[in-house]
Amino acid sequence: MRIDSGDTTWMLVCTSLVMLTVFGVILFHGGMARRKNVLATMMHGFISLCVASVLWVLWGYSLAFGPDKGGVIGGLEWFGLSGMGAKPVAAAQTIPPLLHMMFHGMLAAVPPVLIAGAFAERMKFSAFLVFTILWTTFVYVPLVHSVWGGGWIGSFLGALDFGGGLVVCVSAGLAGFAAARVVGPRRGYGVDPLPPHSRPMAVLGASLLWFGWLGLTAGSAYSAGGLASHAAVVTVLSAGAAGLCWAVLERLHRGRATVLGAVSGSVAGLAAITAAAGFVPLWSSIAIGIGGGALSYAVVQLMPRLSMDDAFDVFAVFGVGGMWGVLATGLFGSTQINPAAIDGVFSGNPPLLGIQAIALIAVAVYVLAYTWVILKIVNWTVGLRVTEDEEVEGLDQTQHGEKGYAL
Repeated sequence: MRIDSGDTTWMLVCTSLVMLTVFGVILFHGGMARRKNVLATMMHGFISLCVASVLWVLWGYSLAFGPDKGGVIGGLEWFGLSGMGAKPVAAAQTIPPLLHMMFHGMLAAVPPVLIAGAFAERMKFSAFLVFTILWTTFVYVPLVHSVWGGGWIGSFLGALDFGGGLVVCVSAGLAGFAAARVVGPRRGYGVDPLPPHSRPMAVLGASLLWFGWLGLTAGSAYSAGGLASHAAVVTVLSAGAAGLCWAVLERLHRGRATVLGAVSGSVAGLAAITAAAGFVPLWSSIAIGIGGGALSYAVVQLMPRLSMDDAFDVFAVFGVGGMWGVLATGLFGSTQINPAAIDGVFSGNPPLLGIQAIALIAVAVYVLAYTWVILKIVNWTVGLRVTEDEEVEGLDQTQHGEKGYAL
């Protein structure tokens, strides 16, 4: 097929929107941090984008989408994009290969910045930089190949993941869970109040995240057409339903609905619809959003009882929301929406739910195990945590020699 100018323009826009998602998370997490840690928290997101921009061109794209090597990883034949050629990849026949590479390069920046929200306010910057390079190379890249690049989860098992529910949301959420456990809680967690320093900044960031997420889901259609439109609509429906669900639950549980609660619910809805966006009917996206909002809210209430200091609820919002969305794809998947889909339980094909569950378990085991190993390696080499005195003073000053606000 020939390169289509309309599809190319659309994918350039979606690639920019995915980049905007990273900036949205930077603001979201920056607002959730305490004043003394705002710059250090935002730096995690910015450096994730820097790492992804270079790593993806050098070896990430080749290992993710290059010639298959055993169903789990690609080869290095396209190292530095050499030898890639001008022929479009199978999944994106009407856009230039370089654009396909850049779209996924921006996508690769999203999980590390999400993970950083779990161990915010206590990890060394040097540790985060090393962790991001290792985790992207040895966890994220093999997942991309396994699901989208011709590997065993997508091609052999036949699991469905339209926009990255498994690859982005579940992997980031579970890695955040492992990191929060290994790094340990912040000083004063469970005893002292650790409130966000700027709720308006957090709301603005979450709003930009929602806006940019349309590029992630609708862009995964790789063309400007009906499927992209459908993915965009269900994304908005799921996020809206999840935000409403969280607000109602919070009102019933605590007596009032908070702004941060509503935006967190909407983000959980985005995570929930990501795997399913191009495979499920419109009406089901509302159910998926409500399920994502309710489950994420329940897990947020549970985490303190487990003494888990997931600073910005990465596991509850992205991990749990994403896992529900992967399973919901097995419930609501329909070939009437997308011929490339597989009918799910409510379309008369229960086995798809089992396929999705197997893929979810496999990804969970892989991510938890390899994230734990990487964190241990980083701790043995450069060390994970700042000292107690540095944590008290704040990471802005101790890690970067700057202050977020001149007060």
